[in-house]
Amino acid sequence: MSSLRNAVNRKAHKERSQPQSRKKFGLLEKHKDYVLRAQAFHKKEDALRRLKEKAAFRNPDEFYFKMIKTRTVDGIHRPESEANKYTQEELMLMKTQDIGYVLQKVQSEKKKIERLSSMLHSLDNQLPNKHVYYAEDREEAKDIQSQLQRGKLPASEDIPEKIKKKTASSYRELEIRKKRVNQLEKLYMDMTLQKELQKKGQKRKLREDELTCPTTRPIYKWRTERKR
Repeated sequence: MSSLRNAVNRKAHKERSQPQSRKKFGLLEKHKDYVLRAQAFHKKEDALRRLKEKAAFRNPDEFYFKMIKTRTVDGIHRPESEANKYTQEELMLMKTQDIGYVLQKVQSEKKKIERLSSMLHSLDNQLPNKHVYYAEDREEAKDIQSQLQRGKLPASEDIPEKIKKKTASSYRELEIRKKRVNQLEKLYMDMTLQKELQKKGQKRKLREDELTCPTTRPIYKWRTERKR
């Protein structure tokens, strides 16, 4: 009985729209819209109430050092600068960890490229399988042989379209991974240079007329120091 009741066409009840005289106020607010607006209003109201309670029960003798190290600029609280938060040794350690991660990604991508290249190389150099044709008698065998010589029958090296698409996708993936390796290697060299520049010692950037091999990358020269 319930299935028959569901099979009968019923009137589609539409949501009440905004009256024509109130079109300038936008869409008509439904109950679900009111619930969301009320929840947001009460959330802000509770936050203001908690802040007022904290301000009312604040200890006037309370003090901590951020009170004198931070300031308010145009009504916006500016926290303490974190430029000198870490020591030079800690910065060097973090940079070393970052360089190690980039080097690990470079090695991982190179292994994937080698594996993918070997698979595609084996597919390209794969010998065609022997295709066997069956004949009823000698006359039909001669006919098949003559057609093969003229290239009319389908050869065994014809590759299905699915395999062709998969091979083309593998070649595209190989090109993408090679580009990614080049970008990672460039990033690794830049990070290594920045790490070396942070070390102690006098150094200067070489001019273009001092370079034996012109390059777009900056070249630095360190002053030789006597080691104890």
